[in-house]
Amino acid sequence: MWESEEFGSEHEGRPGVLLADGSEPGPVYFDAGSGPSVHRSSDWWIYDGSLGAPSATELRGTCSCGWRGSATYPIDWSAVDRRRPYMADTSEPEADWETHIAEVTSRTVPVPADLTALLDQIEARLTSLVADEPLAALRAAAALERLTRRVATDAAFSFDTGDGPEWGAVAQALGVSEKTARSRVTRYVLRR
Repeated sequence: MWESEEFGSEHEGRPGVLLADGSEPGPVYFDAGSGPSVHRSSDWWIYDGSLGAPSATELRGTCSCGWRGSATYPIDWSAVDRRRPYMADTSEPEADWETHIAEVTSRTVPVPADLTALLDQIEARLTSLVADEPLAALRAAAALERLTRRVATDAAFSFDTGDGPEWGAVAQALGVSEKTARSRVTRYVLRR
C-alpha cells in the first residue's frame, strides 16, 4: 500500500491489475479448509493464474477513493520472484498514484504558508523534545490536542451559514470523501 499521511485511508494507493479483456477482477478467495473464515486478497501478485486466480496482464495505479490510473504497464510474470512478489518494481503505477495525490492536494483549501512553517517548527521542536524530555513532549502534545480540538470546533461552526454546508465542496476542500467530511465536521460540532 502507498500512503499519504494527510489523507490516510481516504487515499490509500496500490498496484491494481487488469485482465487481458481490460476488466478489473474482484478479490480472490482462498478456502483454507475447516473454519468459519475464508481468506481473500486483491494483492496484484495473486492474479498470476495459479490456484484458481485469473491471470492479470497489466498493472495500473489505483486508489481507495475509486481513482484508477489511465496508464497501464505490462506484467512480466517471469521477472516476478514467486517467493517475494512484493519486491517487484511497481514504481510506474506508484508514480501515477502520486500524481493523483498531487491533484487531490491541489484542489484542497490551502493552509497559509506562515502557518505551515510554524507547524513544521513545532514538529521539529517536539521531535527533539522526545529525545531529551519525553514527559515534556507529552505535556506539550496534550496542550496541542486541546488547542486543535477548540479550533476545530470553532471552525466547524463558523463555515456553516445555517442552510447546511455543501458537502461536496467541504469534501474537496479537505481532500476526503463526503462521508468522511460529514463525519469529521459532525465530530467537531458535537464536542461543543
